[in-house]
Amino acid sequence: MALGTLVRADGTVVCSWGEKDAKYADYHDTEWGVPVTDDVRLYEKMCLEGFQSGLSWLTILRKRDNFRAAFAGFEIEAVAKFGDKDVQRLLNDAGIVRHRGKIEATIVNAQAALQTIEAHGSLSNFFWSFEPEHCPPVRTPSDMAASTKESEQMSKALKQLGWRFVGPITCYSLMQADGIVNDHFVNCFRHSEIEATRTATEEPS
Repeated sequence: MALGTLVRADGTVVCSWGEKDAKYADYHDTEWGVPVTDDVRLYEKMCLEGFQSGLSWLTILRKRDNFRAAFAGFEIEAVAKFGDKDVQRLLNDAGIVRHRGKIEATIVNAQAALQTIEAHGSLSNFFWSFEPEHCPPVRTPSDMAASTKESEQMSKALKQLGWRFVGPITCYSLMQADGIVNDHFVNCFRHSEIEATRTATEEPS
């Protein structure tokens, strides 16, 4: 079996990173890499990627429902109106990651998201504009990038728009998770499925 993948008991070949936990496996099988063009979900994912910095993504997955409850479902206009009382409420919420900088960044990012939408028509238009022209398939772990020139460009553009906690690695994690690139290993059963979905997904206007 190729490096980076394993075979489940039923014979299904999968990316090995998804086998650490049942919740992780479900995320790998049903969500990671599926193209996302909904602005609320793109904003949510970027904020959660920021919260993940220094932690495992599994930690964030386990707390995701709590994050959604704490941040008004990540409705952008609602979070953009959060104030000092909300920051204190969130700092007291044991169900999320209680990091003041990341909490404040989530609020600032909602405000920046509104500016991004005004400038680009939608977050989908903006994020998908960084889709690489060519995305080499991932065959071995050494092919898996931590960041790319496109994620560096996205990070720079986001920072210019006022976003925080949006470094190139965080941006590339968003690109992987939301189908802007397909980084399932080529022999993983999800690779071809994701590629077909990416091809069928209507390009943002």
